[in-house]
Amino acid sequence: MQTNPTHTSLVALGDSFTEGMSDLLPDGSYRGWADLLAARMAARTPGFRYANLAVRGKLIGQIVEEQVPLATAMGADVITLVGGLNDTLRPKCDMGRVKGLLTEAVERLTPACKELVLMRSPGRQGPVLERFRPRMEELFAHVEELAERHGAIVVDLYGAPSLADPRMWDVDRLHLTAEGHRRVAEAVWQRLGHDPEDAEWHLPMPATLPPGWAARRVADARFARQYLLPWIGRRLTGRSSGDGLPPKRPDLSPYEGQA
Repeated sequence: MQTNPTHTSLVALGDSFTEGMSDLLPDGSYRGWADLLAARMAARTPGFRYANLAVRGKLIGQIVEEQVPLATAMGADVITLVGGLNDTLRPKCDMGRVKGLLTEAVERLTPACKELVLMRSPGRQGPVLERFRPRMEELFAHVEELAERHGAIVVDLYGAPSLADPRMWDVDRLHLTAEGHRRVAEAVWQRLGHDPEDAEWHLPMPATLPPGWAARRVADARFARQYLLPWIGRRLTGRSSGDGLPPKRPDLSPYEGQA
C-alpha cells in the first residue's frame, strides 16, 4: 500500500454516523469522523474539496436514490459509503432487498472514484442491539464480499475493541462521542495508506471503575425516556429523525473548516 497518497477530494455518503452525531460543536452543529478526515487531507493537499451528503436516519434505499447520483457526478478521488444499518434496526427488514441496494450503490460508485471506502460499522454491547446483531453481521459479511468483488477498501470498525466500549458512545447509546469519531477518522486515514497518527486507535481505553448500581439505574431510566422510547416510536411509524433535513455539505467545494 502506498504511504501518504495524495487525494484531492472526498465525498461521504450515509446516515447519522457519517453526518457526525453526536460529536457536537459549540455552535450546535455536528463534526464527526468524515469532517476530521477531510481536515487532515486538506492540510496536506492545497485545493482539497469535500462534500458530505449524509443525513441522519437515512435507509439504504434513500441513500441510493438521493445520494448516490450526486456522488457519482462529482468525480471525487475518494468516496465513503456507510449504509444499511438503519434498515437492520427496523422491526421488519428484508435483508435481501438491503443487500441488493447496497450492491447497486457499490456498482454505481466504484467507476466514479479512485478509492471506494466501505465499513463494518462499530457496534457497542447492550441488550437493545443484541436482537438485531445477526442482521448486522449479515450486512457486514456482504460488505466484505462487495469489497473483494469490486476492489473497495473495508475499514473494520466492528472488530475494534476500543469502539465496543460504552465510554465511546453518547448517552443515546446509538452515536459515537467525539473520541469515538476521532478513532474512526484515524482508522480510515490509515486504510487509505497514510502514516498513523495514532497506531493504537483500536485498543481499549484504560479501565476505570464502573458506575454504581444506583447511577446505572438512573442512567438507564433517562436513556429509556429520552432516547429509547422515541426511537422505538419512529421505528414503528416509519418516521425518521432526518425527515426534511438537507445534507450537511451538499457541494464538492474547498474545505476550509476547523477540526
